[in-house]
Amino acid sequence: MRKSETYDITSADASEIDVTADDAVFDDATDVVAEHKARMARNGWSAEPTAGELQLEERTSLRRVAGLSTELADVTEVEYRQLRLERVVLVGVWTTGTAAQADASMTELALLAETAGSQVLEGLIQRRDKPDPATYIGSGKADELRAVVLETGADTVICDGELTPAQLTALEKVVKVKVIDRTALILDIFAQHATSREGKAQVALAQMEYMLPRLRGWGESMSRQAGGRAGSNGGVGLRGPGETKIETDRRRIRERMAKLRREIREMKTARDTMRSRRNSSGIPSVAIVGYTNAGKSSLMNALTGSGVLVQDALFATLDPTTRRAALDDGREVVFTDTVGFVRHLPTQLVEAFRSTLEEVTGADLLLHVVDGSDPLPAEQIKAVREVITDVIKQSKLPAPPELLVVNKIDAIAPMELTRLQAQLPDAAFVSAHTGAGIDALRARLGDLLGGLDVEISVLLPYSRGDLLARIHADGRIVSSTHEEGGARVHARVPHALAAALAEYAHAGGAAAQA
Repeated sequence: MRKSETYDITSADASEIDVTADDAVFDDATDVVAEHKARMARNGWSAEPTAGELQLEERTSLRRVAGLSTELADVTEVEYRQLRLERVVLVGVWTTGTAAQADASMTELALLAETAGSQVLEGLIQRRDKPDPATYIGSGKADELRAVVLETGADTVICDGELTPAQLTALEKVVKVKVIDRTALILDIFAQHATSREGKAQVALAQMEYMLPRLRGWGESMSRQAGGRAGSNGGVGLRGPGETKIETDRRRIRERMAKLRREIREMKTARDTMRSRRNSSGIPSVAIVGYTNAGKSSLMNALTGSGVLVQDALFATLDPTTRRAALDDGREVVFTDTVGFVRHLPTQLVEAFRSTLEEVTGADLLLHVVDGSDPLPAEQIKAVREVITDVIKQSKLPAPPELLVVNKIDAIAPMELTRLQAQLPDAAFVSAHTGAGIDALRARLGDLLGGLDVEISVLLPYSRGDLLARIHADGRIVSSTHEEGGARVHARVPHALAAALAEYAHAGGAAAQA
């Protein structure tokens, strides 16, 4: 008999772990607006709520429509939230890596569950060589899990892994409550947070790809099972109406998936067109990538002064947001805030969001944001780079240069910060919350983007003042003189602008060096 060990990770343990975001943790939307007004007043800006804060207020609000449920006729709104909040027990299998890595994965699962709106009652982790093919944790541990479910009054079990349909069915039969896995949980969060038409379509496609092979794998929580003798040992010709219903569901899901893929392709075409326009403008683009809740949106706000949604929650941002801003040298840059990554990101989501992730491949520079306050930042970096490498490989385009940005340094102990700086000597260390290091980051961005420019020497006719204006806006003029035939300009400009100026390069003057 395989010897196993079980470790408890209570919800209290999870609450002690520092998950401070680079923006304040808000209990409700009123605190959001109050903090916003105070911050804007300190900077001398308008105190009107930003679009992101209004979006957060809408997301966090909950209203019960009176008179629709006799069950809830006499309860208050607060009681309603508590009544409808799922009470969950977490369970994981530790097969590889260190104990710290296993604990970090379970802690992250707890944060995912809370982001989805659940209350974590208990967390259990088991040491095994590999997950049990029947019940994920083995029959004996499944019985122990059933006892924990009864003791805590949980109504859902969440497993820290992707379970097969057979494992879901078998485990549900033992614990007698709903069982979902990490993939279903992440898909649920994405469904809650998707706001754009493209984002909703991508999430719906990912959910259907996940559900299709599991239509018969939901155990007691799946009401549409094979009926009659077909549900037990019925033979050919004895298939019950439930089986027919499942087959109909599968066909409809496949049809819906095909329609969603067509819609996503059409939206991808529009996105590609917008990206091409940005590229043709000669304005360099910077894609902000990183682990979920690392502070990407807060960093974008700090760099651009925009009001992108900021929330201390996993996957708060799903739809790419693009903002234009000027660096200290006057150079205009387009920043794009992208969807966050996570350990074991479901393959369905990677495929469904591929058109969105392609914002990474077209960027001139990647700002890879890392949560410096996380206990295992190296794990974050590894998880993000794995997904980015896969997306770039599929695109068959060269990988953009990357600048690692360690965020939330205000939440890091001095000794730990010193250790991180030694481990990541080329990284920029900032706090989007306090503004520390932002000016230095802007300067580095200017240097890096300037290094991607092309050096040109052109003689522009005086009638092409528009091109001279573009050089001033998007490039850096080294020298210029006025001659009878026009303005002779020596400058460093983006590749797209250099191509537009090629016909005006005078003999011996054009240089094609980056």
